[in-house]
Amino acid sequence: MFGRKGLLVAAAEAADSWYVDPLLVAAVVAVFVVIGVVLARGLRRRVPPPAVPPAPAPVPAPAAAARPADRYTPLEELGRGGMGVVWRAKDVVLGREVAVKQLLPPSGLAPGARDAVRARMLREARAAAQLHHRNAVTVHDVIMDHDSVLIVMELVKAAALDRTVASDGPLPSARVAAIGLALLDVLEAAHALGIIHRDIKPANVLVGADGSVKLADFGIARFEGDPTLTEAGAIMGTPAYMAPEQIRGTECTPATDLWGLGATLFYAVEGRSAFGRPSPTAAMAAVLTEAPPVPQRAGRPLGALLTGLLAKDPAARPTVARLRAELAQFTGTA
Repeated sequence: MFGRKGLLVAAAEAADSWYVDPLLVAAVVAVFVVIGVVLARGLRRRVPPPAVPPAPAPVPAPAAAARPADRYTPLEELGRGGMGVVWRAKDVVLGREVAVKQLLPPSGLAPGARDAVRARMLREARAAAQLHHRNAVTVHDVIMDHDSVLIVMELVKAAALDRTVASDGPLPSARVAAIGLALLDVLEAAHALGIIHRDIKPANVLVGADGSVKLADFGIARFEGDPTLTEAGAIMGTPAYMAPEQIRGTECTPATDLWGLGATLFYAVEGRSAFGRPSPTAAMAAVLTEAPPVPQRAGRPLGALLTGLLAKDPAARPTVARLRAELAQFTGTA
């Protein structure tokens, strides 16, 4: 049974039985495949997938303004005058507070003249934005918005000189001289660029609690050589603080601003305007025809200097060098 022949016969029978049952082999393979699939699925159920970190929340973008002017939201009216309105406003893009002056063309103009005045306002405001000085209110932006021009400026938390004098009374001569030197510094810088301010007055002089001084409202500044009157005949400025040549509509020069500086310093030390009158027409007539009043509180040296600044003839006014030297004597910095 276990001989060689028997082994060959057994092997042949085994081979025959292997080849004659292929379905059995296929069935066995299929069973193993099914078992493998079942085991793989069960393994996947037991092993949780790796955690995916949540996506970071998107950072909200600043609110987009439909128009450039929409970027600034008015919060409070700070002042109003013949040239327009000044607002405390919020810059919604940078999240900071600013001052926005809305310049409006004079009323009663023909459509063509109104457009010309508005375009000139925009041009002059952009020119004033060229000035960068520690004693000047910085202009951030200039925008044309419908019928008005918007000048966006730094918001200076300081009292205007007219309000300071109204609350505290006339200022000492030394303090007035120090204010004059600070204003002279910024005016020299503006004049070096060919810019004439044309509206120097106590309301445009901001005095901080620390003694700092800033000149505001370069919005109606013009380049030297431009006439004071608009094409439509509208006067730009504050009558009681306008130089005679400015009222006449002749050429404005740096001496024009020196006249306004003298009128402003006169108010600060005397507590009243040299040419203040009940109406703008009366004020302009006084500037053109009347001699300046003799200062009573300034003292003789400072009073004489102020009277010289208020001379009708621009050529008769003190030079910048003389003005600086004499003001420095009153402050003890000469």
